[in-house]
Amino acid sequence: MPFKVVATRILPPESQAHLEAQNYDLVQWKEDSVMPRDELLKQVKGALFLRILGYTHADALICLLTDRIDSELLDAAGPQLKVVATMSVGFDHVDVEELNKRKIPLGYTPDVLTDATADLTVLLTLAAARRMKEGMNAASQGEWGAWRPTWLCGAQFTGKTLGIIGMGRIGEAVAHRLKPFGVSRILYWGRREKPELKERLPSAEFKSELSDVLSEADFVIVCCALTPETKEMFNYEAFKKMKKNTVFVNTARGGIVQQDDLTRALEENLIASAGLDVTSPEPLDPSHKLYQLPNCIILPHIDFPTFSISASATFETRERMASMCLENIHAALNSHTMPYKL
Repeated sequence: MPFKVVATRILPPESQAHLEAQNYDLVQWKEDSVMPRDELLKQVKGALFLRILGYTHADALICLLTDRIDSELLDAAGPQLKVVATMSVGFDHVDVEELNKRKIPLGYTPDVLTDATADLTVLLTLAAARRMKEGMNAASQGEWGAWRPTWLCGAQFTGKTLGIIGMGRIGEAVAHRLKPFGVSRILYWGRREKPELKERLPSAEFKSELSDVLSEADFVIVCCALTPETKEMFNYEAFKKMKKNTVFVNTARGGIVQQDDLTRALEENLIASAGLDVTSPEPLDPSHKLYQLPNCIILPHIDFPTFSISASATFETRERMASMCLENIHAALNSHTMPYKL
């Protein structure tokens, strides 16, 4: 009897075709929306006629960040569940401790977002620095008139200082992408200095004090993880330490920024502009004041309840993430070591 695989979404085309070609009993939510909780609980238990045949529960579950994998779901799935594979780098939606208790392996998609996230971070930095939102609005609203020497002037990168908050894989990838634009210094702050970085980025300089980066950088880019240490560390006092011409970009987590303080800093021109791929909460209410500010660009991150544009939103990245999920479940169902196991 084939393994039963429950997938909470349709996968990108190539991976979907590969999944359908397998000899699995595939149950898949085909709406362009979050799979309802009651439907997910029902499907992992198995249909009534399958129970009569002795085939009761799902063997594998492919999920997303929008699906809560907790003790309730695992109780419903029962001991037959052999693997949970999430199509994400993060796993905040999964009760990892509960999975470990039940000896159910968790597959995820590590390191897959670096290039896509770094590309989007550079895009946001350029757009915020060159006042792209204001320019697009001016063009569409008929304000594009005769040339004026200082109209919509933004900032260029030549000779400027770049500040990276969190010099992990993504932070380094962002620095590599922006260096050819002519930045003269690269400062970074994080949990520790990285001497090995000197070989790849000779101009990178570690600062043990966050305030040193904030006061010296012309571009402050947040690439760090959300931890108790970093939660809301970008508050009004932090923005006051920055230069008036600072471009602030966050593609990490919305909770790293005290959002009301960022709003105030932009309104008071403490900083020049901001580019955000993440907010708190997500989605951010369309009536929020940040949307109204001409010097703030906001893109929709991936989180409850949406699955839209985010730093991972390239066809290549999404296909790779789905492919890694399938590699994980194929391995686990055939008693092999999962290639991308937590």
